[in-house]
Amino acid sequence: MKVSRYIWPVVGLGAVVFSIWLLYHELRGLSLDELWDSLAAISARDWVLAAAATLVAYGALAAYDHLALLHLHRRVGWLYITIASFTTYALSHNIGASVFSGSVVRYRAYSAKGLSGAEVGVLVAFCSFTFALGTVMLTGIVLILEPSLTERFVDVLPVEASAATGVFLLALVALYVGGSALRLRPLKLGPVEITYPRLPIALRQLVIAPIELIGAAAIIYFALPAAGNPGFAIVLGIFLVSFSAALLSHAPGGLGVLELVFITGLSEMDPVDVLAALLVFRLLYLIVPFVMALFVVLGFERWQFSRQEE
Repeated sequence: MKVSRYIWPVVGLGAVVFSIWLLYHELRGLSLDELWDSLAAISARDWVLAAAATLVAYGALAAYDHLALLHLHRRVGWLYITIASFTTYALSHNIGASVFSGSVVRYRAYSAKGLSGAEVGVLVAFCSFTFALGTVMLTGIVLILEPSLTERFVDVLPVEASAATGVFLLALVALYVGGSALRLRPLKLGPVEITYPRLPIALRQLVIAPIELIGAAAIIYFALPAAGNPGFAIVLGIFLVSFSAALLSHAPGGLGVLELVFITGLSEMDPVDVLAALLVFRLLYLIVPFVMALFVVLGFERWQFSRQEE
């Protein structure tokens, strides 16, 4: 029995338990009736906008895979990419580190299209880096626009940031683009060779990655009431902090972590309204896609089994 295989699940479970304990102290006066009233107060228009933002986010995630395949000089149909990407992220967002960010699902999907294990490894790394690139870029922009953002987490975050930090983050993004333009040497990690993508691909990363994050944050923004709402830039900044913290915690679906960071960051708003908006986010971005992805996986495995029987 390997102890290492249980490390990240234990870390994730610990993060969930600790976050829920902190949330309990934050929300112990909350009533279910108040939460229901907050959910009922969300207009049909805002539900539609939140659903549209979900489609934008998952559409951008499919573009992650498309760019990675372009980088690998591999051709796969858009519909297949979209379904594979949707399934991968719907499962990994909910299950967490136990599936290594969906690499198992991607391997099953793309090996059926002729990609080798090393190529799938590069694809997974490329998509993860695209997400990180978008996070760094948007965090830099938000810090320049709202340099006081980290003051909302003064009792939670061990570090401070400012507009200068934002400029530094954008400079890192510029260095990456410069490395791509100069065609710097590839990095070899055993059998895997990681190369800078061609400049057109790198530039498209700078567009697609922010779109995914903006779409996901917009789900919460549209579900929040207008009263006390600090604006989209602040909501986006808090989302970047909360989503990053949820990923680092390895908590399945960021359970508890997402809620704790948002309620701390939006202290000027009623915690019940914030929690209701996060429930909408979990429903549209996590739960509904997760259920749909399970059916896709079952259908794919049945198709693969039938092919082997022929």
